Amino acid sequence: MARVNENYLKLPGSYLFSEIARRVNHFKKDNPDVDIIRLGIGDVTQPLPPAVIEAMKKAVEEMGRQETFRGYGPEQGYEFLSEKIIENDFRPRGVELAVDEVFISDGAKSDTANFQEIFGIDNVLAVSDPVYPVYVDSNVMAGRTGTVNGQGQFEKIVYLPCTEENGMKPPLPGARVDMIYLCFPNNPTGMTISRDELKVWVDYARENRSVILFDAAYEAYIREDGVPHSIFEIEGAREVAVEFRSFSKTAGFTGTRCAYTIVPKEVKAYDGSGRAHSLNPLWLRRQTTKFNGVSYPVQAGAAAVFTDEGKKQVRETIDYYMENARIIRKGLEEAGYKVFGGVNAPYIWLKTPGNMKSWDFFDKLMREVNVVGTPGAGFGSHGEGYFRLTAFATRANTERAIERIRTGL
Repeated sequence: MARVNENYLKLPGSYLFSEIARRVNHFKKDNPDVDIIRLGIGDVTQPLPPAVIEAMKKAVEEMGRQETFRGYGPEQGYEFLSEKIIENDFRPRGVELAVDEVFISDGAKSDTANFQEIFGIDNVLAVSDPVYPVYVDSNVMAGRTGTVNGQGQFEKIVYLPCTEENGMKPPLPGARVDMIYLCFPNNPTGMTISRDELKVWVDYARENRSVILFDAAYEAYIREDGVPHSIFEIEGAREVAVEFRSFSKTAGFTGTRCAYTIVPKEVKAYDGSGRAHSLNPLWLRRQTTKFNGVSYPVQAGAAAVFTDEGKKQVRETIDYYMENARIIRKGLEEAGYKVFGGVNAPYIWLKTPGNMKSWDFFDKLMREVNVVGTPGAGFGSHGEGYFRLTAFATRANTERAIERIRTGL
């Protein structure tokens, strides 16, 4: 008799964004002529930069010639891309990395979900609340979290509430934890922390021999000075942190898939005898066993992001989305909503009116003005009463959506 992994049975009925899609499809089935504007899922709408397209075309042509054809590539990525990442994303910020500390992957979502595999299931993990669901769900699947309570929280997870009172920034755990998920600029709230605030986390991790799993997928959207783009800008972070980044929201790779994870050789975890083990070779071992690498044409396209033309084109795309964020934030504030984020991130986190439940607000928004967002409750119990909108729509749809909300609700 085949036995199911019963940890999967502890998960919510469906992934948050699958549930949103289900509700939208049901509504459209009953209202086929409705013009739905989607500001929910964080998918981009602007095309790949021309520099990327040209590089991909060239790479595909190479794959069609015997003398330049490439088969299996290195599972951790081609060095030509890793070197560009180090040269452009880290060295200018005073961060030195070795090529074999950069791992190219098919997405930050995949890596943040999969990295927990190299930790023992008895590790105690901490997450901010609200939180990107993948951090929690992947640990539930692994059997690390225990059972869920009536609030939708798992008994073995330490939840760090992000509230209006603490500026939507997670407090340090009250008890020792082993694995800490941090995301800045934050998804879903759009908030950031300063270098001094991030140093507190690094110091905590060093003192407790914890590991910080730092999701920096939105660092390219940071506009204000004093906000760290990488955790490795903080002294000592190489000893305790892994960083995840992505080309999806910066250069439009949501459909072509490319990201990278930084695993310094100094960051360690410990066995039952207290012996330290570097996570770098363990992650390499995991990737070489379970992952065949990102395709050569996609990696060639990603490398083109770092050309002069590519940098200019990517910056124009980010500027486009951040103008959308400004429009959303300004429009909501003028309509009387309390708003967070949208300054250093493409996400706007708003308080629902009249303490309305977030799924109720989702339904109201969809039915009355035909705009789709993301209910805060889907990100955790402290997301209840809040709602996320994204800046990734087209300019026309962004302006139309905000006008609908201002005049129709």
